[in-house]
Amino acid sequence: MTFTIATLEEPRKARSLGLDLVDKLTADMRMGRLQAGEKLPSEAEIMKQFGVSRTVVREALSKLQAAQLVETRHGIGTFVLPQNSAPAFQISPHQLGTLHEVIALLEFRISIETEASALAAQRRNAENLAAMQDAMEAFANAIEAGRDAVQADFRFHQEIAHATHNKHFQDLMHSLGTGAIPRGRLQNTLPVDANRLAYLRRVHQEHDSIFNAIAAQDPEAARAAMRTHLSNSRDRLKKSARLSN
Repeated sequence: MTFTIATLEEPRKARSLGLDLVDKLTADMRMGRLQAGEKLPSEAEIMKQFGVSRTVVREALSKLQAAQLVETRHGIGTFVLPQNSAPAFQISPHQLGTLHEVIALLEFRISIETEASALAAQRRNAENLAAMQDAMEAFANAIEAGRDAVQADFRFHQEIAHATHNKHFQDLMHSLGTGAIPRGRLQNTLPVDANRLAYLRRVHQEHDSIFNAIAAQDPEAARAAMRTHLSNSRDRLKKSARLSN
């Protein structure tokens, strides 16, 4: 399918360009120019068509994924989801545009995912553990390659929800999408410098603690490890908010 939408203006900020791209792609889906199940053009093709950077394209795709309008299949591409498949509970990309809103989402996740981790420790099977390990390996490979590992990070949390074998936890994480990962919202235009790399390695260590508790079928340890992990993310964002004031 060939896009026919006018090129976006280059001087505008990346965030504004990203939201414009989200709006235009969403309109194409609503008008039927992009059909459910259809594969989107490659990042390079979208960059050329709209005259925007790769960062803008990735930000827009991340927002569309968080809104459950598209899904990315690893190694295959990004596909349009049926509009009637959106879950009843949904957080719009526009609801996560500020630091305060992202902190509020983390507070919500702390209450949900600590219990999900405890249930996962009780109910996980070998397939669940293998899927978590795959996500952790993808996370490690991404950060060592200088990437931000947002997709792998979210996938790890999603696999924990799957390990609860409770549809409601699974649907909730699915509805949040990669927007659940704070740096996917607020920092995805920044380079992975030495400080961020050190932070991502700490996140990986926290994931490892959660995984070990779930693998050991220790609900209390899994609950504590997840609470520590998400609380650390929340506290880091609060600190950055204080420094920016």
